[in-house]
Amino acid sequence: MSNIGLIIEERAASIGNFMVGRLLPFRQKRTVGPFAFIDHMGPATMQSGENLDVPPHPHIGLSTLTYLFDGAIMHRDSIGNEVEITPGAVNWMTAGRGVVHSERTPERLRDTKKVLHGMQIWVALPTAMEETESSFFHIPAEEIPAWEMHGIQTKLIAGEVFGKKSPVPVYSPLYLIELKSDKPQMFNPDGELYGESGLYILKGKVRIENYSFGPGKLLIAQNSRLCAFEMGPDTRVYLFGGEPFPERRYIDWNFVSSRRERLLQAKEDWVNRRFPEVPGESEFVPYPEFK
Repeated sequence: MSNIGLIIEERAASIGNFMVGRLLPFRQKRTVGPFAFIDHMGPATMQSGENLDVPPHPHIGLSTLTYLFDGAIMHRDSIGNEVEITPGAVNWMTAGRGVVHSERTPERLRDTKKVLHGMQIWVALPTAMEETESSFFHIPAEEIPAWEMHGIQTKLIAGEVFGKKSPVPVYSPLYLIELKSDKPQMFNPDGELYGESGLYILKGKVRIENYSFGPGKLLIAQNSRLCAFEMGPDTRVYLFGGEPFPERRYIDWNFVSSRRERLLQAKEDWVNRRFPEVPGESEFVPYPEFK
């Protein structure tokens, strides 16, 4: 019997003036462990004058994780942070009771040709932390644990597994792992994964049992402890998951909560401009009218 419980295809979605490939949430699988939302951004080549511009927008009840493969994004938030993220580093912003941020092409790149490629991820918070104070951490690329395992280049972007721990300050048991292979290699986690697990194929090919999968596929495991697979040459994948929460998480636009009424309150607060503002920003993303 295959350990593949579900196969999710990357789906096109818009985030303002930029198209992404959406992986989570999916109608048959809303979350994987605490991971509630994953977008694959690009790769997109933008000419001079073409830029990423996502004006200030709000979040509650989650942490955002931004990880770039190529390009740069300027992050500004209502806490007062203004940080440029570049490939290999991690931006980790915890919304808690409410935060607002913008994401734009840095000024130094706006009049040049550039490429943007990366991942935007939301991690739901434990119920006890859903209303915590907002916070932001930037972890440079050189501080992310990196090593070779089974002949595969491995990075622990966030969480704890394989006896290693990322400096990203997560709030529940989880893992986000980058795996790169130059030649065919077998990856076997030896039962060290836990909770729920997903495998996203960014590049190359993965073989599980008698099945072969290419880029743009998210594979959900039935048993995280049995996540062995063969990586093809020039392949890059992202293995993520962790312990699911006992309570269901609801999502409305940019808001995540274990309580539906909290989502309604967040909507009303945003519509009535009761969220904190991002210094130096005058635009904002209106609450969408869903059809």
